Amino acid sequence: MNVDYHGWALQDFDDTQVPVLFPEGFESGTFLTDHPGRLDFYSAGHTHTASLTVEVWDGEPAVPAGEWDETALASIVCSGKLRARGMAAGPMPEVIELSDGPGVWTVRVVCTGREAASAQTRHAVVHGVERYIAQFWPNA
Repeated sequence: MNVDYHGWALQDFDDTQVPVLFPEGFESGTFLTDHPGRLDFYSAGHTHTASLTVEVWDGEPAVPAGEWDETALASIVCSGKLRARGMAAGPMPEVIELSDGPGVWTVRVVCTGREAASAQTRHAVVHGVERYIAQFWPNA
């Protein structure tokens, strides 16, 4: 997933379901901010390719094992499909399918590699240093 200007988002695949499209209203410095139809992320690195793993669960899963630099919970109402977007790079080609239809989802996001991404992106574009896991489950 492409990160630029420290930002990226998971946004509803159907842009008509998002009142304010990313990056409008992006909050610099806040790890995870939820907006109607989108989730905004502040990355520790300026311009790089981060790793994103998406998990879809029937109920709340355990926090992934490991040491995490950041952990946050949020919720999103969406069409059942999301797409990652960079600030300037725009939408990524992959579709993230949560369900067959619209719903309300809780998401837990954990991240590691932030310090290394911050340091390394000052000198070059790096790949996979900052790693995210996003766990989605239906809101009860």
